[in-house]
Amino acid sequence: MKAYMTRHAQVFMRTLGDFARSPAPTLMTIILIGLTLALPTGLYVGLVNLQRLSQGWQPRGSLSVYLKRGGADDEAVAAIRRVPGVAAVRYISPAQGLREFKRASGLGPMGLFGRRNPLPGVAIVAPARPGPRSVARLAAQLKTLPDVAHVQSNLVWVERLDAALALGRRLVAILAATLGLALVLILANTTRATVASRATEIAVVRLVGGTNAFIRRPFLYIGALTGGLGALCALMVLEAGLVALEGPVAALDRAYGAHYRLSGLGLEQALALLALGASLGWLGARIAVARALRRGEA
Repeated sequence: MKAYMTRHAQVFMRTLGDFARSPAPTLMTIILIGLTLALPTGLYVGLVNLQRLSQGWQPRGSLSVYLKRGGADDEAVAAIRRVPGVAAVRYISPAQGLREFKRASGLGPMGLFGRRNPLPGVAIVAPARPGPRSVARLAAQLKTLPDVAHVQSNLVWVERLDAALALGRRLVAILAATLGLALVLILANTTRATVASRATEIAVVRLVGGTNAFIRRPFLYIGALTGGLGALCALMVLEAGLVALEGPVAALDRAYGAHYRLSGLGLEQALALLALGASLGWLGARIAVARALRRGEA
């Protein structure tokens, strides 16, 4: 076991030496892999941030119940609470609604409304069962209450947003698979050129009894290390993109008061990306070496 680990350590150190002897081509390959992996990863991070932002806008499947002006809002809210299927009710008074509107729109200092408040009282209703049919039945029940002027559901736009996010995730998966295949082919072609340049060395190893596994090992290390460094480059590109977006996002946050911060990949996701890059490099190298050994090119 010790001898086995020693041989692998020697091959790994030799791989680092090969990288040091040809830094420019290696660096270009690593950057190419990094930019290729950064594209689908960045789109994935964007979708995750958009989903987090949408979840904070309003409870999913909630109902906005607009009360009739001049009625008894307390009695209306109490009647809404008694409706079967209502889990919780949050009441927004006309004065509170006007304050929130002025703060969000920035129209408060203009005095457009004078002393008259045109907004009605609103009850935000959280259904006990947020499914489409349950929400539709609850909305029909609420519309029959005497003090209810209008009932609006956010379920339609939530379903549309979910469908758009699902489509985005599917497109990211297709793009990632396509670019992953392209990376495997690029690394396979690069490894094939490296194998061809060492044909004499490999022939000598064969004469002294070197097995295919022994011949293949250093190229697999080169492929895995190149792919892993490319994934690390992708993480750096992604982090640089998030830093570049912090200013515009902060300005947007101040304008809308959303209190939202962009989030990147977590530790587990970053490690998964590094493992993916190394695996793609290993796979490309293995394909190239196996083909060269089978055709007698090595």
